[in-house]
Amino acid sequence: MTGRLLIIDDDVDARELLAANLELRGLEAVACPGAEQALALLEAAGFDIVITDVHMPGMSGIELCELLTERHPHTPVLVMTGQASMELAIAALRAGAHDFVTKPIDVEGLAHRIAKALRESELQGEIRRLRRVLDSRGSPSASTMIGESAALRRVQALVDRVAEADVPVLVTGESGVGKELVARELHAHSAAAEGPFVALNCAAVPSELLESELFGHVRGAFTDAKRSRDGLFLRARGGTLFLDEIGELPLDMQPKLLRVLQERKVRPVGGDRAVPFDARVITATNRDLEVEIEEQRFRQDLFYRINVINIHVPPLRARGTDVLLLAQHFLARIAERTGREAPRIDTHAAARMLAYDWPGNVRELENCVERAVALALGPTITLAELPDKIARYERGELVIAADDPEELLTLEELERRYILRVLRAVKGNKTEAAKVLGLARRTLYRRLERLERDEAGHGAAVSQAGSEASS
Repeated sequence: MTGRLLIIDDDVDARELLAANLELRGLEAVACPGAEQALALLEAAGFDIVITDVHMPGMSGIELCELLTERHPHTPVLVMTGQASMELAIAALRAGAHDFVTKPIDVEGLAHRIAKALRESELQGEIRRLRRVLDSRGSPSASTMIGESAALRRVQALVDRVAEADVPVLVTGESGVGKELVARELHAHSAAAEGPFVALNCAAVPSELLESELFGHVRGAFTDAKRSRDGLFLRARGGTLFLDEIGELPLDMQPKLLRVLQERKVRPVGGDRAVPFDARVITATNRDLEVEIEEQRFRQDLFYRINVINIHVPPLRARGTDVLLLAQHFLARIAERTGREAPRIDTHAAARMLAYDWPGNVRELENCVERAVALALGPTITLAELPDKIARYERGELVIAADDPEELLTLEELERRYILRVLRAVKGNKTEAAKVLGLARRTLYRRLERLERDEAGHGAAVSQAGSEASS
């Protein structure tokens, strides 16, 4: 624990002893005898937290707390007193105190409260910084990816590199991570940005209508074909065609799509000639297409045709404080739509949002923010406005090393434990685990096979890590 503290107490022995005890715990503590000196110190130098006694000559601790709340609203104040009462505690909290402690001081307990206050102050500082980041950028366009994490910066860098290259791009990632947003960003920065962006969810169109939807049809091609109609390939001319959930494409449609992509021509249903098209094609899937190929649900030749460039969008749980940046973005958007001031997220709600795994990714976060705004009774979103599964969420920590710190592990044992941890984290998806580990998928398979051969008990654990997710 680190931080710079200002301790205010007219009892010289008490303040010096408290300062010494807190410095033993890694904190930098400065002690002074009264409120007036404290105000001068605060103006001259910054402090992370203020601890003040209540009863002092001149300005009282409660009066000081009120003044600090006005002048230094982001510096938490802890009030301490030797005459504890409910009325005094309420007065301190109304004055803006972060916490209230009684004398004689339990140093361990105080250190715990200081650590909590420092964490909350740091988190509030991060929220304010993220709000300023959004404000400085203005209103983002519909194709803007929101975030500043290293994981998202890697995606953005790849988008910037390939946006102007007229090559097929396959966007992969879990459901709700924003794959269409990546496709729109590619389109917005391409030479075809002035052209249309046409999107189709392959899973949302009945298989018997999919060919006509993609390639079009001529009049009389089937019963309801009262007139000729261009398909999406031709409607996207001069722009981008985005085929989402390409892994859901029926097997009988896959060779037809492959032929169109190879020849750059489409033949409308019922037509007798192929028509050239000049749209860029971007595809996306939340499925592991290599597994789909092995299971003979997806054609390998089509996979190679659409996967010239692969952009993998990381899940929200791997993007750190992007969660809060996105939440601020959604709050601002709701405020703009409703004409009301956007509520703020309090520290406890923000901490729980950072801890939560977000299995539904950005889509789930947006739903959560909209719900919180609808339920908020005041200008602040608290734990009460979050869904129970988020408000009560506790992250489980997985320990790679032994519980006994004296136990020394071999590199092979560390490798085994880490592979197990990653497999559990990605719910048994070996392709995703290989990406996290920085290994080729076949390399991971070989290591898993070796681990299972070398130690049957450990092999059972490896197998279990994969089977737990599928059960």
